[in-house]
Amino acid sequence: MVRKKNDYSPYLYLLPAAIIIIVFRLVPILLSFIVSFFDWTVLGPGKFIALQNYAKMIHDAEFWQSMINTFWLVIIVVPVSLVLSLFFANLLNGIKKVKSFFRSVYFIPTVTSMVAISIVWKIIFNQQTGLANFFFEKIGIDPLAWLAESRGIFQLLFANFGIDLPSWLGGPSLALFCIIIVTIWKGLGYNTIIYLAGLQNIPNVYYEAADIDGAGKIKQFFKITWPLISPTTYYVLMMTTIVTFQVFSQIYLMTGPPVGGPLGTTKVIVYFLFEKGFGESNDLSYASAIALVLFAIILSLTMLQKKLEKKVHY
Repeated sequence: MVRKKNDYSPYLYLLPAAIIIIVFRLVPILLSFIVSFFDWTVLGPGKFIALQNYAKMIHDAEFWQSMINTFWLVIIVVPVSLVLSLFFANLLNGIKKVKSFFRSVYFIPTVTSMVAISIVWKIIFNQQTGLANFFFEKIGIDPLAWLAESRGIFQLLFANFGIDLPSWLGGPSLALFCIIIVTIWKGLGYNTIIYLAGLQNIPNVYYEAADIDGAGKIKQFFKITWPLISPTTYYVLMMTTIVTFQVFSQIYLMTGPPVGGPLGTTKVIVYFLFEKGFGESNDLSYASAIALVLFAIILSLTMLQKKLEKKVHY
């Protein structure tokens, strides 16, 4: 069958998806870029103010605190998620019976609404009636304030040994650490299933040859498993980083009042953006500038991670 020279029919199949991407992705990005250079509120556009919103951001202590909170979130969530998901994927891969049951159990948090998850975990971390303090009391540990504690986890840890760390060495607050736990737990099932698929794609012949050569399980993991699941690791790394930078719901539902507390230690950049754009100030131009900075950070990290693709074994 000879294809016509000017056959545009394949592009018609792409048109619906292209329209959605243009209208709901590209156009908002372009509008945010334009709005960031104006004094723009919900009432409409104001005067052109050039780079004033970006200059304001540089001198905004609240912005920098939200960025630090966000980076703590990413720095802990991403590596811990990768390690735990790979660990549980290995466990699932070794199960011979009722494997589908355990897959479903691990995947339940992924398909559960973040609203429901946040409410349940907020109850667990309740200072008076939560299960977390209930179990701590059972093993002789003093109850913690959890979502109401603004001190860093390293400060709390070293305080038990009589060491008073400065705040800048204190790490993420205990409240933010609770958010970190929920974020890891929510995404663990998805990453585990992705890793499990990668592990099952490795031919057994490699492990059989390694057994014959006398290689132990640890050596097999680093010489066979780890290189051959590098495409999976690369994908999980990129997606987990992007998703973690966009954390919002658990902050909104689990912290406060005021939201982002205590003392702003759980206010991440996406909630700060939302607060400025749709809070009392209704400063859409400043919120747009923040959104573009966040976009630039995620894009830069994605491009940096793209450099790691050279070490991926396809």
